[in-house]
Amino acid sequence: MNQNTKVKILDVCTLPCSEKHPLIFACYEQLAEGEAFILRNDHDPVPLHDKFEALYPAAYAWEYLERGPAFWRIKITKLRSQPKTGADVPAACACGG
Repeated sequence: MNQNTKVKILDVCTLPCSEKHPLIFACYEQLAEGEAFILRNDHDPVPLHDKFEALYPAAYAWEYLERGPAFWRIKITKLRSQPKTGADVPAACACGG
């Protein structure tokens, strides 16, 4: 990804908890190697990070850009493609530019 590439932002603050993880994983799945999106959430998504570790070990980068107290922003980058090791995720991503 070069410096001129606009990174998409996925704001899940207003979504019900049951919809957050499936949408986040759908966005990740749609990334090409080297691409990223910024996740904006209203809490520190530690369980999400644990799930990334289980599903995509060594295939992603997780970088905190903001750590609360009101919002957390995490840049999630796909380092390499690999088959998922867990359940299927939806095919649609609602990332905004």
